[in-house]
Amino acid sequence: MVLKILNSILILFAVFMGTKHGWNMLTAKPEMLEMFTKWNFSKNAVVINGAVTLLASVLILFPKTFVWGNFLMAAGILMIICLQLLSKDLKGVAIELPFLLLNLVIIYLQHPLKTGN
Repeated sequence: MVLKILNSILILFAVFMGTKHGWNMLTAKPEMLEMFTKWNFSKNAVVINGAVTLLASVLILFPKTFVWGNFLMAAGILMIICLQLLSKDLKGVAIELPFLLLNLVIIYLQHPLKTGN
């Protein structure tokens, strides 16, 4: 029971962060555009990335789409980590790594409302 509560809190945190960053990308906030333009992303690419991130956040909430949402979220985070490594920004990698691990832990613990095996 305690594990389900802890996992629920982790899921809500991941959904909150995904929604926050997805919305910032979707609305093309200057700080997001600045970060992605250094990797030659156009404004449209940032907006699309934001839409995918928001979709992933919503998918995480439902047991049937839980793994797909976490997969999309982890893939987006991994893309940012790879881009950070290409630009030799280890501080940026260190910031993103816990969020990637969070998605992997959440997948391991599974959705708290999942029924059956």
